[in-house]
Amino acid sequence: MELKVDVAQGSLVNVAMNKNTLFPPLLQQLTKVGEESGSLEIMINKAAETYEDSVNDAVDALTALLEPVIMSFLAVVIGGLMIAMYLPIFTLGSVI
Repeated sequence: MELKVDVAQGSLVNVAMNKNTLFPPLLQQLTKVGEESGSLEIMINKAAETYEDSVNDAVDALTALLEPVIMSFLAVVIGGLMIAMYLPIFTLGSVI
């Protein structure tokens, strides 16, 4: 909210962003370059693409880590079901 008020009062976006600790330094620098060169929209789009790529990489890494865990869980569940189904049959065979 402070950013909106500062910009409405005539402050530059990057100056208002520097006052707030929520914005990463890369975004602040790209905003500063965009304001100075007159291509703010292009620079913010580049920052968005950069952060989107980093999020996609993190999600892909997390998915790659979870795949073996999910496969092991499914193997245990299916194996347990098979044992639960065949155990009564085997115990009947040993009774006779």
